[in-house]
Amino acid sequence: MSKVQAEAEIKEAGSPVEAAGEKKPVKAAAKKAAAKKTAATKTAAKKTTAAKTAAKKTAAKKTRAKKEEKGGTLVLVESPTKAKTIERYLGKGYTVRASMGHLRDLPKSQFGIDVENNFEPKYINIRGKGDLIKALKKEAAKADKVYLASDPDREGEAIAWHLAHLFDIDAASPCRIVFNEITKPAIQAAIKEPHPINIDRVDAQQARRMLDRIVGYKLSPLLWRKVRKGLSAGRVQSVTVKLICDREKAIQAFVSQEYWTIDLKLKKGKSNQFGADLVAMGEDFSRTGEMADDMPPIKGYKLDIHNQQDAERAAALAAEGTWSVAEVKKRQRSRKAAAPFTTSSLQQDAARKLGFTSRKTMMVAQQLYEGIDLGRKGPSGLITYMRTDSTRISEVAQAEAKEYIIDHFGQEYYPEKANVYSASKKSQDAHEAIRPTSVGFVPEEIEKYLNKDQFRLYQLIWQRFVASQMVPAVFDTLSVKLQNGGLQAAASGSQLKFPGFQAVYIMADNEGDKDMSLPELAEGDELRLMKAVPKQHFTEPPPRYNDASLVKLLEEKGIGRPSTYAPIIETILARGYVSRISKAFQPTELGFVVVDLLEEYFKDIVDEKFTATMESRLDGIAGGELGYQKLLGDFYTPFAEELAKADEAIGHVELPVEVSDVPCDLCGRMMVVKQGRFGKFLACPGFPECRNTKPLLKDTGIKCPKCDGTIVERKSRRGKNFYGCKNYPECDFVTWDVPLEEKCPKCGSLQLKHVYRNGRVLPYCSNDACETRINHPINKELAKQREKAAKAKESAESASE
Repeated sequence: MSKVQAEAEIKEAGSPVEAAGEKKPVKAAAKKAAAKKTAATKTAAKKTTAAKTAAKKTAAKKTRAKKEEKGGTLVLVESPTKAKTIERYLGKGYTVRASMGHLRDLPKSQFGIDVENNFEPKYINIRGKGDLIKALKKEAAKADKVYLASDPDREGEAIAWHLAHLFDIDAASPCRIVFNEITKPAIQAAIKEPHPINIDRVDAQQARRMLDRIVGYKLSPLLWRKVRKGLSAGRVQSVTVKLICDREKAIQAFVSQEYWTIDLKLKKGKSNQFGADLVAMGEDFSRTGEMADDMPPIKGYKLDIHNQQDAERAAALAAEGTWSVAEVKKRQRSRKAAAPFTTSSLQQDAARKLGFTSRKTMMVAQQLYEGIDLGRKGPSGLITYMRTDSTRISEVAQAEAKEYIIDHFGQEYYPEKANVYSASKKSQDAHEAIRPTSVGFVPEEIEKYLNKDQFRLYQLIWQRFVASQMVPAVFDTLSVKLQNGGLQAAASGSQLKFPGFQAVYIMADNEGDKDMSLPELAEGDELRLMKAVPKQHFTEPPPRYNDASLVKLLEEKGIGRPSTYAPIIETILARGYVSRISKAFQPTELGFVVVDLLEEYFKDIVDEKFTATMESRLDGIAGGELGYQKLLGDFYTPFAEELAKADEAIGHVELPVEVSDVPCDLCGRMMVVKQGRFGKFLACPGFPECRNTKPLLKDTGIKCPKCDGTIVERKSRRGKNFYGCKNYPECDFVTWDVPLEEKCPKCGSLQLKHVYRNGRVLPYCSNDACETRINHPINKELAKQREKAAKAKESAESASE
């Protein structure tokens, strides 16, 4: 502002004396008035803000008080994943919390059963779960309603019963909800139909738990005193070990016999040659080595050759004379789809197709059941409850499968009537079969949300279910009988005419009926023999049980139930009674000793029929037909008598010790062979003073391709067999594949045998430059292995840095 403008403003306002009535500058007075006005405005604003904040706090307190006064509905489940999935479906007004499994159990430090008081169990809160119990009690106290939504089996029923006891819930009130799948419709339907806890099912679980406690706590101390400290015995586990021991004894007693077959290669005119088997001769060739000319056609003795000389003579006879077609049979054969999975069949198929152990199968299935986060769709349960012995499926699931099959494959792939599978006589049929909760969750479309194991198992379950609702596969088959005088041969072929269910799923026990074509043949057609090849064979002992065959055996014999197969296997492995070697179960020396002792003094414990009967009686308790005290009393009295007799009769049992020729590096003692859960190893007998151990190497006798050493069989930390040079670490040759004695026919290098998970065996040359390796399928497999190894090495190096 200029000086002229300032003077003009002063004149217009009047003199300072006139304006203020005092001797004071006009500018200062104006500033003071403005400041007062601003302060008053700020004070009023602060009061308004404070009032609003106070109002909000009051409202919040009222809301909290209202919530505490009326806390909605609390739903209790076992796991956080399950809780997260269910809470999404229930929405506002519902709180879902996890109990993390059981909260109460029998005490670990004492027997925990009052036998004199009608087998009254003594339950205590599980150590380490005190804070969780307090937190859940607080939530339960605030809630209007508490629903117990543990799994729909006996174990889940018992968990619900224990929760009801802890939180003062009347077990006879409608507090229990169950569902076979974790989907929105299933959860909402369950909420609308709560019911009391099933005490009969609780009693069945209690009976099983107390039976196992009686055997474990009474029999294990006897084994400690008589055999070795730290041993334990189980009711169902012991009979399972016996079954494995019995199979091992049969293998050891087996005497292999040599036999020979004659493979024929024949040709009709200009058509492709085909194979046939020599099946019979004019006379008992094993006695005379000759054949009779006057034997009736198509009749004779079954081929029974046991030495090379006779086999070569038979092949020479087959090369004489003229072969002709004696009989032709054409027909259609259909192959029906397998039923949807039960727990047992899922474990068997996952073992055969995916190489999963029973434990891994159930662990991954649990994840799929409880829910997987599918991005925008949120956590979603992908399969129905995975502990079941039923092949039944709901009408809703059938209808959804029908729609999907017709839309994606065509009407001809769906049967006139929906496929229904009959339940086994031993089935409880308490739940549906294992199936996808929605066929719309196509494996390939949700693969990005699943890890590798989850995807592979879900894909298996999805494919099996969809296939189970489709029509059979149809094959054209051709069977022919061939004749050359008194010699008979047979050939058969089949071609897939209509894939049916095999468009989706190939069953593990028959990886598709492979096409085996025969030329067009008619009776009387003459054939030209191209060659007759004798082949040597040896009869083989029964195979050791693996996860698939052991679970199948347990199911067939009625030992255990769907929920117990995997725990049985894990328990006998953990206790050192059995080893898993190359995916098969082999009893340890300790297993043999304990089974022999139990067979002599506790026959019922290792008797499969007794164990199966006990399982049936437990089913009777669950059905309300028997009281659990009666079952326990019938078992305990004779068992206690056997226990007393055995304690007096059994002296100290010495476990056999196998001394090796390998000295201990640390103390010089000769090391002994010990058995661990992953097989045998060397240990110093000076334990505990000397704790030295070494792997027990099995020398194959096959020369190493890199040095003058030999290849030995080794074990990884996880118990998997691999092969390396005996001169390691000087020589770094190593492979997962089995070395073969036969050298490569092209270059003379070492041959290896790769075994795929589906059982397919593929020999290949170890020399990368060999012409047999060009376009060989193993190249891609080995590239994957090298890439995996490189990533593991890189990860280890990063971690060390």
